[in-house]
Amino acid sequence: MKAVRVRYRVQAEYVEQNKSNIRKVMDALRQNPIEGMHYASFTLDDEQTFIHINMAKDQDTLSKLQEVDEFNRFREALKASNPISPPQSENLNLVAAAFDL
Repeated sequence: MKAVRVRYRVQAEYVEQNKSNIRKVMDALRQNPIEGMHYASFTLDDEQTFIHINMAKDQDTLSKLQEVDEFNRFREALKASNPISPPQSENLNLVAAAFDL
């Protein structure tokens, strides 16, 4: 299993647009699921810090997200928004899970 956490903080005026862009990505993934992938996005209490968690059965599955047009548009828009803290990615090591991928 591969898991990645991405964290970044956006400008206050970009929060709603970022949420909208994330929803478009998730809608696209619901319509055309990537088998073996679980992907979710969250905010911290400040509502400006976003956390994305992507869990996939392997690296090939994880990389399929790069093929989703809505995801690429989301990334481009985020970069253009001049985030306060740019996206920082961390690989996560699974200890245990109550589900199978």
